[in-house]
Amino acid sequence: MTTIAPDDHVSGAEPEVLYDVNGHIATITLNRPHRRNAISVRMLVQLGEAFERVNRDRGVRVAILTGAGAGFCSGLDIKDAMAGTGIGGGGDVSPGGGSLSHTSDLPTVTLQEMDKPVIAALNGAAAGYGFDLALGCDLRLAAASARILPGFAKRAIVPESGGTWYLPRLVGWAKAAEIAYLGRDLTAEQAKDYGILNEVVPDADLMDVTRDWAGEIAGNAPLAIQAMKKLFRAGQTEDFRSHSEHVLLQLGALMRTQDFQEGLLSFMERRAPEFDGR
Repeated sequence: MTTIAPDDHVSGAEPEVLYDVNGHIATITLNRPHRRNAISVRMLVQLGEAFERVNRDRGVRVAILTGAGAGFCSGLDIKDAMAGTGIGGGGDVSPGGGSLSHTSDLPTVTLQEMDKPVIAALNGAAAGYGFDLALGCDLRLAAASARILPGFAKRAIVPESGGTWYLPRLVGWAKAAEIAYLGRDLTAEQAKDYGILNEVVPDADLMDVTRDWAGEIAGNAPLAIQAMKKLFRAGQTEDFRSHSEHVLLQLGALMRTQDFQEGLLSFMERRAPEFDGR
């Protein structure tokens, strides 16, 4: 795997985010398995860089976000915070190579604003920030043993990284209130029933199934997928008439692409299309 942090080769430090590309699919792996991938400042910086890299790379059409080891992400690192060295504990939020001093620097903001689709592969517990991070992805697949741990109210805080924005939109106000106010742990099946997860699969099959989904998305017209994501995002705040005009503008642009011509030709020739993103 290739890595993100520009200073890793100098410091010799183990990267806290791994980045790998296979074909048109990028895999981003949170890499602090000894802490169940708890979030450090350094990990946040590297994660933001990974999301930006996905959006810049014309060859990447879809990304998978997962965790190393037994967990997806256990939230902000409480041990570091209690020691005064992590997020929430007075730690430096501007380590060498990046800054988290503004909202625009946050990976969850980058994740929401990027145009490439991202699939969360929840290989284990998604707690706190990890839950918010998963909610920010376009699709969520989970291993059967995975758990969703929305225990913010039990820690005297709120979902700080998008949960209050995403959750009511995904499941409705009343169900979001139930999940957040009670703060109960959810099984993967419960989370799927609530509409949080798209699919639950056997643990051993999670990455294979996720790659299959990613591959199917990557085989579709990338400009159309990205336009859909832009329109989904815009539709959160636009009235219907304004959104319809926005759709027509996107449609006009897409119909001038080579991919649109390939879509028509492949249909007429009864073969699978071969899109190149132009």
